[in-house]
Amino acid sequence: SIKNNYRRTKILGQGSFGTVFLVKHKLLNNFFAMKVIKKVNKNEKDDVIMNEINILRKMDHPNIVKIHDFYTTSTEYVLVTEYCPEGELFYEIKNFAPFNEALTGWYMKQILSAVTYCHKLKIIHRDLKPENILISKKHKNCFNIIKVIDFGTAIIFNKNKSDKSLTGSVYYISPEVLSKNRNYSEKCDVWSCGIIMYILLTGLPPFNGDTDEEIMKKIMKGKFDMKKYPWPIVSSQAKDLLKKLLEFDPNKR
Repeated sequence: SIKNNYRRTKILGQGSFGTVFLVKHKLLNNFFAMKVIKKVNKNEKDDVIMNEINILRKMDHPNIVKIHDFYTTSTEYVLVTEYCPEGELFYEIKNFAPFNEALTGWYMKQILSAVTYCHKLKIIHRDLKPENILISKKHKNCFNIIKVIDFGTAIIFNKNKSDKSLTGSVYYISPEVLSKNRNYSEKCDVWSCGIIMYILLTGLPPFNGDTDEEIMKKIMKGKFDMKKYPWPIVSSQAKDLLKKLLEFDPNKR
């Protein structure tokens, strides 16, 4: 029984795919995050939660959230993962960005390490963004430890077969995902990493607009500013890396 092992303490968040609780393990005395998703016959939610569980089971990486327990009842799926108490990287960016190159490099090293690990396991995350990166441990110098979360839309990729489904958040979505033939691979994650790096350095997305359509049009043009502040004081190495991450052609990215 779930209730025999865990005690719910508060709600951490709610969304279309369920409710996340902060729970305490009665025996271990540790805190965990518990995602509870109601079963509604056989629908998309069932596929998403089972997909996330099957993918999380495969992974063990210091910058990817770890699965601790999984329960299925007649009415619910319950996924228990490690708890990251310091919130989303999104709020760190909102409050403190732009970051200097040292801190940007620290965050990007962790993100790219996690993404490389996923790609070696043939997993494409498909929704990399600061909202799906949690801070698990804060340090006084701001060099925080982060964890990638939310593998609900992740897929196992096949190099001989490209995926054609449209998924992801508009600011971070790659041009090949938006293209008519929608022929994309794991390189869409690399593009998302480039968007995150740009935002860390500037505090702003490289492709911005008042509507999703306006943002998508700018992404499809692939041109972004690297002249205004802070670019004059950004190193050539950082600019070179960013250009390679935001390479329009996925085959060269």
